[in-house]
Amino acid sequence: MTRLAAALVLLLGVLYFALPLYGMTEFSLRMRRGVYSLDAYRVVLADPQFQETFAYSAFMALVTIVVGVVLVVPTAYWVRLYLPRLRPVVEFITLLPLVIPPIVIVFGYIRLYNTSSFLPLTGSSSGTTLLLLFGYTVLALPYMYRAVDTGLRAIDVRTLTEAAQSLGAGWITIMGRIILPNVLVAVLSGAFLTFAIVMGEFVMAALLNRPAFGPYLQLTGANKAYEPAALAVIAFAITWASMGLIQLVTRFQKFARAER
Repeated sequence: MTRLAAALVLLLGVLYFALPLYGMTEFSLRMRRGVYSLDAYRVVLADPQFQETFAYSAFMALVTIVVGVVLVVPTAYWVRLYLPRLRPVVEFITLLPLVIPPIVIVFGYIRLYNTSSFLPLTGSSSGTTLLLLFGYTVLALPYMYRAVDTGLRAIDVRTLTEAAQSLGAGWITIMGRIILPNVLVAVLSGAFLTFAIVMGEFVMAALLNRPAFGPYLQLTGANKAYEPAALAVIAFAITWASMGLIQLVTRFQKFARAER
């Protein structure tokens, strides 16, 4: 009876998520009357604005990943090795982006860095893009930090550090050639999550008036019929591809550990 109940709950959960996705996908294929076609996808993919916004968001996602790794990996390593008492404080700080709405963060940026402030970043396109990068890094911080922290728990950080120091390695060598390779799988997990977050983010990009993929999704959804469904399927595929890569990387990590 318990297995039957669990199977029914699982089935209801699958239907809850699968039926809307099926309906959306089926609708996106009905742009040509009477037959199923990929016309909506062809129109979307050929749209120069789609190409521009998708490329912009993909570039911002990659830069955000780099900034996040450079910021989080040394911080998590230092806290775990030398400042364990500050770990609850750091964890609390990294959780704040989950509590504070993105609209509050972006309005804070606009107030601090408007054209009348000491650092007028909003007065130029490059400055506004830099603000958006800051915002994306903050949004991805909880996921990147926890992924890296989990990776550091799986290795003996102190022993590796002391062994490297005994051989004359400096801090840059320790971070680049010892710590980072050992937490690379965890970093990749955080990177895939960051990529999915940046590609779908709307509030910050819209308020900072940047040509990102999220605002393009909203604009298309407000003015067209079949193309928004196609875009939603594409965005959903990107998110699930990122989640699938995380699972693949995690399984690879477990397989590599089992071989050792």
